[in-house]
Amino acid sequence: MRKITEIIFAAGLVLTIAISNVCSFVSDGHSLDGLRSKVLRLHILANSDSDEDQRLKLLVRDELLESGILDGADSLSEAEAAAMEKLPEITALAEEVLRRNGSSEAVTAELTDMWFDERVYGDITMPAGEYRALRIRIGEAQGHNWWCVMYPPLCIPAACEVEDDKSAESEYFDEKECDIMYKPKKYEVRFAFWDKIKSWLD
Repeated sequence: MRKITEIIFAAGLVLTIAISNVCSFVSDGHSLDGLRSKVLRLHILANSDSDEDQRLKLLVRDELLESGILDGADSLSEAEAAAMEKLPEITALAEEVLRRNGSSEAVTAELTDMWFDERVYGDITMPAGEYRALRIRIGEAQGHNWWCVMYPPLCIPAACEVEDDKSAESEYFDEKECDIMYKPKKYEVRFAFWDKIKSWLD
């Protein structure tokens, strides 16, 4: 009788641990989805990989980040609405930068859902996955791309570089979401499983 009790107790302990791990896995997965659902990425594709085209890409980047085009947005939906409304303005702004610098390349701008690989920027890492993005194509858009987070405003221009705005990180993301961005290796395996399971369910 005592042995049966011990077996039942051990089985209960294993089951409790398993349930706890599953709950933790699901909780982390929901945090990942929450992080993705709060972000509007900025994705700029240069005309080519020439030094000049890459330089122009960064000038367009700086102009867009400094423009305050999404100022006043308090949610991703508001940021999307503002970006959608201002796509002609965004396009004109980018083309004006090119013209000032002797380029006649055309610019196209769109809001789209797109897949990003894991990207490291400064101290933060944005997990791989599908995000909403403001995508800017310069000319043939055959050059290396540049990305950052336009909303929340995590990227701020600083001279010739762009830095991550740590005050914005803590303002817009909860503790778990910040942990995901600062300690990506901790979640890497479980997020791969989470996305795989979601793809099966879809």
